[in-house]
Amino acid sequence: MTSTDYLNEQAIQSFIDNAIQEDVGNGDQSSIASIPSDTEATAKLHIKESGIIAGMVLAEKIFYKIDSSLIFERYVNDGDNVVKNDITFQIRGRARSILTAERLVLNCMQRMSGIATKTRHLLEMIKGSNARLLDTRKTTPNFRLAEKWAVKIGGGKNHRFGLYDMIMLKDNHIDFAGGIKKAITATQKYLLETGQTLKIEIETRNLKEVEEVLDIGGVDIIMLDNMMPSEMREAIRMIAGRYITEASGGITEQNIREVAECGIDFISAGVLTHSFKSLDLSLKATSV
Repeated sequence: MTSTDYLNEQAIQSFIDNAIQEDVGNGDQSSIASIPSDTEATAKLHIKESGIIAGMVLAEKIFYKIDSSLIFERYVNDGDNVVKNDITFQIRGRARSILTAERLVLNCMQRMSGIATKTRHLLEMIKGSNARLLDTRKTTPNFRLAEKWAVKIGGGKNHRFGLYDMIMLKDNHIDFAGGIKKAITATQKYLLETGQTLKIEIETRNLKEVEEVLDIGGVDIIMLDNMMPSEMREAIRMIAGRYITEASGGITEQNIREVAECGIDFISAGVLTHSFKSLDLSLKATSV
């Protein structure tokens, strides 16, 4: 539901810089110690299991950040289906540079491809409904950019990127604020005073809370949290298209289709970024 402003070039380069500093530090000592500096090599990325490939653009940027003289040849694009034994890209140039970038490229692509594959799978399960699939903030610290990028590659939508780009009044906010009315009115006052135009989403846990939100108004999105499908259908009937609706909490492969068929606008699923299986990939380098 948010924009893709987080995918600007500055943010991507900052992510790469931090990842390289973490992994490389003051140098790839193994490659420096064992391989002459003028050794040239090629390497190819091999697919070891079927899925959706993600991280091709990021991989190219990582290689070029390590060594701008490397030559990256792309054979597939982000979001493409791949199967075992496919080759997705070839990298040529200094052997030391290829090996320095190898693990960072694989770490990013394996995880991103796993998330994209999981996203595409769940989208297939709700195909034909009007529901759209959202990610959440249940991401790996310092890896959120790549994880949310992977959800988009898989065909999903990004929810807020962080705590700063949208207001979400969840159960604890409501309880700490003293109830739904106090939470909404305090939020409206805050936005007016600060001149901000952030969207407001509020979590509801039952039909009584949905009714209370409808009486007060002043929000953009109503979340239906951990509701049974029958309760969700009634909530959607009550809301009657006046607000965007989002289903959240306990979304699994077993129930996502039934949730989608309730008439919900969005389904947010933390499983996209915390319960995926990384796609098995391998970078094979050979001296030439």
